[in-house]
Amino acid sequence: MKLRPAKPLQTTHWLNTKSPITLEAVRGKVVLLEAFQMLCPGCVSHSLPQAMRAHALFSEEDVAIIGLHTVFEHHGAQGTKEALEAFLHEYRISFPVAIDAPSDRGGPPKTMTAYGMQGTPTTILIDRNGNLRKQIFGCDEDMLLGAEIMSLLRESAPPASAASETAEGDHCTGDGCPLPKG
Repeated sequence: MKLRPAKPLQTTHWLNTKSPITLEAVRGKVVLLEAFQMLCPGCVSHSLPQAMRAHALFSEEDVAIIGLHTVFEHHGAQGTKEALEAFLHEYRISFPVAIDAPSDRGGPPKTMTAYGMQGTPTTILIDRNGNLRKQIFGCDEDMLLGAEIMSLLRESAPPASAASETAEGDHCTGDGCPLPKG
């Protein structure tokens, strides 16, 4: 994928945060952006629990987990801030969640349109420099997502210290590292 800057989030409200979040404000962190609808079975069963696991696993200093409630159907049932607040409380979702701004012309919300999302859930990874690195309709397995996040974290991480390298006298092979003799 050719590197290109991630588009700004166009939102109306933010929940689970004291102030609105911009992608510029989290520059220097890897961003996991999870676009969802609260009435989407795949979101409730797979992508939101995955985002919650990532939120619990990764340091907030390194990784920003952001939910984007992007409603493009069933507006009456899920289109209010109060309904989303109740949903987040019930499902114990504690990471910041934005409400995608509705389109001025009808159709999909603004951020959803800007990213060309095909539906929900949509999983997006943004690197520390603010570049869009991955966007998929759906979600991957936890191990793959975790590896991709770690890869993005290591891209701009300082080189490993000499202390983490194998000490002289250790004889590690592809099969393992035996205890030192003596």
